[in-house]
Amino acid sequence: MISQIGSVAISLAGGLIFSSFFFLGLYKYFNNKSYLLVAERAVLSTCYSLFLAFFCLLNELLVSNFNLQYVAQYTSYETPTFFKVTALWAGQAGSLLFWSFITALFTVAYIFTTLKKMKNLKFHSYLILAFIFSFFILLTNFIANPFEPVSSDIIVQNGNGLNPLLQNFFMAIHPPILYVGFTGSAIIFVMALAASISKDISFEWVQSIRRWSLFVWTFLSAGIILGGYWAYNELGWGGYWAWDPVENSSLMPWLTLTAFIHSSMIQEKRGMLKKWNFLLATSTYILVILGTFITRSGIISSVHSFTAENLGPMFFTFLALLVLYTIFWFIKRKSYLDTDDKIDSFTSREGGFLYNNLILILMCFTIMWGTLFPILSEAWDGNKIYVGASYFNQLNIPIGLVLLFLMGIGPLLSWNYTSKSVLLSRFKTPMISSFFTGLIYIIFSGLFQLYVFVAIMGVAFTLTSILGEFYKSYRKQKRSSNFFKSLLEMFLSNRHKNGGYIVHIGIVLLFIGFIGRAFEVEKEFSLSPGEQIYFSNYIFKLNSINSEARDNHYAFLSDIDVIDNNNELLTNLKPEKRIYFYWNSDPEKRQPHSELDIYSTIQKDIYSIFSAYDAKKNIGYFKIMINPLVNWVWIGGILMVIGSLFAFWPSRRVI
Repeated sequence: MISQIGSVAISLAGGLIFSSFFFLGLYKYFNNKSYLLVAERAVLSTCYSLFLAFFCLLNELLVSNFNLQYVAQYTSYETPTFFKVTALWAGQAGSLLFWSFITALFTVAYIFTTLKKMKNLKFHSYLILAFIFSFFILLTNFIANPFEPVSSDIIVQNGNGLNPLLQNFFMAIHPPILYVGFTGSAIIFVMALAASISKDISFEWVQSIRRWSLFVWTFLSAGIILGGYWAYNELGWGGYWAWDPVENSSLMPWLTLTAFIHSSMIQEKRGMLKKWNFLLATSTYILVILGTFITRSGIISSVHSFTAENLGPMFFTFLALLVLYTIFWFIKRKSYLDTDDKIDSFTSREGGFLYNNLILILMCFTIMWGTLFPILSEAWDGNKIYVGASYFNQLNIPIGLVLLFLMGIGPLLSWNYTSKSVLLSRFKTPMISSFFTGLIYIIFSGLFQLYVFVAIMGVAFTLTSILGEFYKSYRKQKRSSNFFKSLLEMFLSNRHKNGGYIVHIGIVLLFIGFIGRAFEVEKEFSLSPGEQIYFSNYIFKLNSINSEARDNHYAFLSDIDVIDNNNELLTNLKPEKRIYFYWNSDPEKRQPHSELDIYSTIQKDIYSIFSAYDAKKNIGYFKIMINPLVNWVWIGGILMVIGSLFAFWPSRRVI
């Protein structure tokens, strides 16, 4: 019964969203606001219907209704309740409904907050939102319906269960957080287009779209970091970023949105860069849809991708229509988006933001080209040319280092113009700090590496610059002898600026973590219980290998002592080799999985993987990796999110 209600709710959503086009047309023709109000209610009713469908699917997953194809495919009786919930976005059909559900949440919030104040944007906002909704509802109704029943001649006794790689807490929360970022970018797209078409780009609009952008950026950043954390802790290859096409698809809109947040500050401050900001705001959502096309079309193979149905032509058509619609209105409103004010000096803060934007867009372009080139080459002549991580590293490492220095240069510049004397005065301390840090690295490094040297100097320069700005603000703000009270007042005095500085410090800490990748080492070996091996100043001694049957898998459990140079026990590692669906008589249905174990400190991680087990010889096959500074990546990511939330909070004064 519940599944039928869900199916009806999706169909009803389709009818309601298409009716909104009809009433919007009547409003445009008769100029009667009653029709606009009816169209608004049709859009809201569409959202409420999607809410109902979403909760119906959630109920069917929780009660294990295997009469539905989706439930049977992604859950089983043995699947823990928490992961039955996460099965909502484990497959194509469920994730599309989930996408529509979050878009509906954003739409309701947008209507009752932003459009309540900016009523001139209503017509075009509803028109664009109706188009976006109609596409996803069309897919959910006719291409990937999560309420599709199993064949009438089949009785499903138990479901297939969730992929073991997805049975991880961080993978459970990573997709919904990332989806919030993806779908939220639709509101930025709608706001940019609606304001430009309506010729109603006001100061209030700039402030509103910046708040939306900061909110969306926060979730995009958190989703990307969580995805890296999941990959590092679950996939067993020892890294957190592989330049996978799906990873790249999340990074590209993050880069354009980051650029937009910076350049929108110039528009808010001086009314400049309207055309540039229009392109950045709209391209963010277009890149989201491009990434979704790559993920769901089946044209690439990735652990992150959905390939159950071929949705490529549908998404490509939708993407093309979005691009054409955006270009049409950009050309038509080009004169309106023109501004008389120009950047007075390239040694101004405006100039610094512009350099920052150009570097971010250059990085986005190199990633997009490397991601799309294999697809384009295969479409051209049938030969797929693989683009590996070396391409992305060779191009993006130097670009990233330039960006690192720019983050430190920006705070040292003044609005409008920075004189040479002021420039030299402000740059002196960061330059000295950078020079001596680089000198220390040269003296004490056993093996000089150019990129590491430049990165260390960049970290010192940018940290000194930002901390110097905090110190100057603290001196100006200090009104109390209580240090912590004065510090709190300083941070609260300008949340936008200080939140941005916190984000930049978080990114600097990310770079510290990236530096550690230059010093990673690894070793693969086999051991029997009682044997040991020496590697990277540690002794790894295998104590035992045991086995255990659990609720939804069978596990081989290793016990490894790690002994340091002082012959003292440092830690005990327990990586596992698991077999999911081990009870299945068909060996093809059994899914092996390595559950790794990590000893983690602020300086380094000892990363252990139980690769395989030979039961006849009682030999375990292992891989050990020593990964320096990895925790700085996670600390930096957390700080980025905290800083963004801090900047999102309304400030008591304008930047």
